[in-house]
Amino acid sequence: MLSKFFIVSGLLATSFATNASLNVFTCQPDWAALVKQHAPNAKIFSATTAMQDPHYVQARPSLISKMRKADLVVCSGAELEIGWLPELQRQSRNSKVQNSKDGLFLVTDFVDMLDSHDHIDRSMGDVHGHGNPHVQFAVADIPKVSKALVERLARIDPDNQALYKGSGLKFRVGWRKNMTRWQSLSGNLKGMQVVGYHETHRYLYEWLGIEQVADLEPKPGLSPTVAHLNTLSSISLKKANGIVYSSHQPTDATRWLSERTGLPVVELAQSVGGRPNTATLATLIDDSIAQLISLQRK
Repeated sequence: MLSKFFIVSGLLATSFATNASLNVFTCQPDWAALVKQHAPNAKIFSATTAMQDPHYVQARPSLISKMRKADLVVCSGAELEIGWLPELQRQSRNSKVQNSKDGLFLVTDFVDMLDSHDHIDRSMGDVHGHGNPHVQFAVADIPKVSKALVERLARIDPDNQALYKGSGLKFRVGWRKNMTRWQSLSGNLKGMQVVGYHETHRYLYEWLGIEQVADLEPKPGLSPTVAHLNTLSSISLKKANGIVYSSHQPTDATRWLSERTGLPVVELAQSVGGRPNTATLATLIDDSIAQLISLQRK
């Protein structure tokens, strides 16, 4: 009878360990979507939505409470969240998610960064010394991020490592198939030139062979000014194919420049959920490429 008790107790313990939900705090919906595809049983929270600028977030009590309960924090890194993530870490007093701990996963640690700088100062605007942090569009590096995420999940929650490894493998196989399809679809985009609004899509442009020849921001992170827009108004259809802005950004500067130059405009999402049918990283890239292709037809 006693042996049966220990057997049942052991089974219950194993069942509990396997089914216990991992608490994951993410800084952007992109990483919430990525974690969901690798850890489908996890409880996942995103601190921001696709309609927010992730540079500027308040360290609200509700976010502190969420981080306090987190087993894993997944953020972009490269100082994108420098204005609020350290404060959340400090006030949450969660030892598991502090710098250098396994509970903190920064995606930019696993990406070949673009536009890093040896020296920066405030006169340059909101420039990130470690490189462009908008790595949700780093198409070629996402499989590497997936592998690293699986390793981290398995380290934190070894009882479910088989689930994480299987989910990660499935994700990477699907992603590589999508990469082949995207390359086939986007061949004609190579050489396209656009006017942008911030460097949000820098990695996607690099991968597709698109050049951002001008920016509505006079300096990174600074709002468009009349003086700066006037300098851009000489851009013609010969110099650019169109103007690209993100769905979370105001449209007044975009409309103003379009009216004066005749350049067509397209909207891209900055993150998962920023436009219809962009619930995953793959569908975010799908929609972004479709929008850029539509620019050629305008």
